[in-house]
Amino acid sequence: MNIVVMKFGGTSVKTRDARATAALRVISAREQGALPVVVVSAIGRKGEPYATDTLIGLLKEIDPAVEPEPRELDLLMSCGEILSSVVFAHTLKALGQPAISLRGGQAGIRTDGVYGNARILGVNPIGIYEALRQDLIPVVCGFQGVWTSGGLPGAELTTLGRGGSDTTAAALGAALRADRVEIYTDVDGVKTADPDFVPQAPTLRNVTYDEVAEIAHLGAKVLHPRSAEIAMRFDIPIWVKNTFSEDEGTEVVTRERFRGRRVTGVTHAGKLVYVQADTGPIDPSHRVAFASRLYDTLAKHGLNLYMINLSPTGVGFAVPREQYPILRDVFDGLVVPLDGDQRRIYIVQIGTKPSQAAQSQIDLLRPLGETRVVTLVVTEGCTMVSLVGHEYMQQPGVYARVLRELHEAQIPVLQTSDSDYSLSVLIPESELRRAVHVLHDRFGLTEAS
Repeated sequence: MNIVVMKFGGTSVKTRDARATAALRVISAREQGALPVVVVSAIGRKGEPYATDTLIGLLKEIDPAVEPEPRELDLLMSCGEILSSVVFAHTLKALGQPAISLRGGQAGIRTDGVYGNARILGVNPIGIYEALRQDLIPVVCGFQGVWTSGGLPGAELTTLGRGGSDTTAAALGAALRADRVEIYTDVDGVKTADPDFVPQAPTLRNVTYDEVAEIAHLGAKVLHPRSAEIAMRFDIPIWVKNTFSEDEGTEVVTRERFRGRRVTGVTHAGKLVYVQADTGPIDPSHRVAFASRLYDTLAKHGLNLYMINLSPTGVGFAVPREQYPILRDVFDGLVVPLDGDQRRIYIVQIGTKPSQAAQSQIDLLRPLGETRVVTLVVTEGCTMVSLVGHEYMQQPGVYARVLRELHEAQIPVLQTSDSDYSLSVLIPESELRRAVHVLHDRFGLTEAS
């Protein structure tokens, strides 16, 4: 079976004209002998009537002090994709094509029970095969699946987290043994930089799964990293294309199909807050245990970390600015008792001057034994810029060259980190555009293809 999974993002289904354009792409694939399986995101983006963020706002505006329950939030958020799938299926019918809309559960997507960020455990696409057998075009809700709970009747609806429609498309591609997965968006493919920052950024014709997953992890929104990981595991070709242009797009391939040393692109994260803990007051025998408690607490509260730095004298990491209030509430005055050669009570405080919460903890715990204060130094107004490359980052001199180019442009570097596929720098947010342009130009990405 020549199955092609075609995923359309929010901008591709935003308006009547956009949906008609996307539908014509589906019809074209069908006329060329393929069996299209469509995956859709919610209609539009933040602020528009049916977008996911708008639906979330319906609950939060009732009383901002009352946090919605994750289960109820998933039920509400899933409505965006359900609406989109019904509207897109009806658009196909209006163009003379038989179609049927399917919720994630009806498409056979089974997940774990983590509301808001569920992982797909398996796909049993019986409903999709039946639709294809009846000569119908399945239009599947992205971003959602179901899990079976022992304590509740029926299957519980779950959502897959931001970018989950890409994950749906890749998972269906793997389960259906599709010839390819096509991700449709409003740009021509994977660019060497954000076109809002570098309008002349060229489209890459080939990238590896590793590269596109790295780019996505580091802030680019062109493809969700989970979808790249699933496609790579099951060797499903992915194409990233523009719904509204005839550009051939970008093909995502295996490392074996693309060998070469090069810089792929420059990407950037959003607004970050950098946090450094001076572990000087901590006994050497307690430092590993203290850092472990710190990171366990961060994970427990679902904080996303960037630029992680662990050394004998300090711990450092960056968090998204919108998550910093959670970190502040959790860590300011946090008590970490540790045993070892000697028992110590460590109290975390944010900034050199203790808040009322931190000071209260210090005063209350002092009679119990020796207490030591561990200070977190916070640097706001930061962001991260990353240079991504295929078999390039480990070459001698690349790290030094990045620092030299930024130094010559008088762009301060606050912290660095690296991986096999990227080199990242933490910089002041005010220098973001200049840093992206400098690295894009100095590493010859304008000529990339």
